[in-house]
Amino acid sequence: MESFGDEELMTLAHPLISFTADQIAEHLRGEVFGDGSVQLTGFAPADNAKAGDLTFAEKQTYFAAAEQSAATAILVSDDFTSSKKVVIRVANARVAMARVLPLFFPAQKHTEGIHPSAVIDPSTQIDRTAYIGPHCVVDAEVKIGARSVLMGGNHIGRECRIGDDVCFHPNVVIYARSQIGHRVTIHAGTVIGSDGYGYALDQGRHRKILQTGNVVIHDDVEIGANVTVDCATFGSTVIGQGTKIDNLVQIAHNVIVGRYCIIMGQAGIAGSTRLADYCVIGAQVGILGHLKLGNQAMVGGKSGVVRDIPDGEAVLGYPAWPEKEVKRQWAGMHRLPELARRVRGLEKQIEQLTAPNT
Repeated sequence: MESFGDEELMTLAHPLISFTADQIAEHLRGEVFGDGSVQLTGFAPADNAKAGDLTFAEKQTYFAAAEQSAATAILVSDDFTSSKKVVIRVANARVAMARVLPLFFPAQKHTEGIHPSAVIDPSTQIDRTAYIGPHCVVDAEVKIGARSVLMGGNHIGRECRIGDDVCFHPNVVIYARSQIGHRVTIHAGTVIGSDGYGYALDQGRHRKILQTGNVVIHDDVEIGANVTVDCATFGSTVIGQGTKIDNLVQIAHNVIVGRYCIIMGQAGIAGSTRLADYCVIGAQVGILGHLKLGNQAMVGGKSGVVRDIPDGEAVLGYPAWPEKEVKRQWAGMHRLPELARRVRGLEKQIEQLTAPNT
């Protein structure tokens, strides 16, 4: 069996995408059960798979559906066996799927260079392997690293630092002095470094507090579409290494987000709040300012956080409270109509027992 590294596999995937089951198993450090020489030409869910496709199954019901599908091979992490399909067994099927998808759906390649419509200040330093797309504006003293891509319509403010292998989708705006690490992806319409929301009431009028800080985004961060990360009043708003932020999220000034956090859509984090590492913030969560969320804290969707959350605690509801306690409260609320009927019945019995004899 011939083995291939990641770069070789990506080369094989383009322009004709085809791998043997053995090659896929080698890439995933998995084991093949069945014909390892079978050719795999795509990846699809079981209900949409065709001959030549690889699919995956995490549960028995999904495996049964995959066996009945037209897929040629199944990626699994349990002790499933099949007389109908080639099985590739790995430690974690979902992680393996994430690793194998780029082979069948390789990322768009951009040629190095600067589009003629781009406006580039002469003081910038742009690596020769970077790509600057149509209608981009790159201000003074900006540095852009190797293989980074500005797809189009991007504005990069003065003195920004952008690392290697960064990708800005169309219409991403980066305000002045922002620092972006390596392998960062930011999706369309997102704004990094806009002014923090700071005002002081002065003689009946709201006086703006000058926002003098910046935004620092560490390596391997991905930020969704139409997100806003405000610059700090002083110092830096920080997004930690490996954090993933969904669409339509608001992160206010001086927020510190730790490493490998997950922040889901439409969440909002108010100023100067700190998230430690591996926090999970559900969709439509609101978090007040100047709070601290500990390592591996979890906040359920649509919750309102008004207090600090210790390490490892899961909270839910508005105001957010420990998850188990909130669920007990919710279960109790469902019993309220029955309890009300019982109370009324008891009240009637008491009235009858205490009524004067007539």
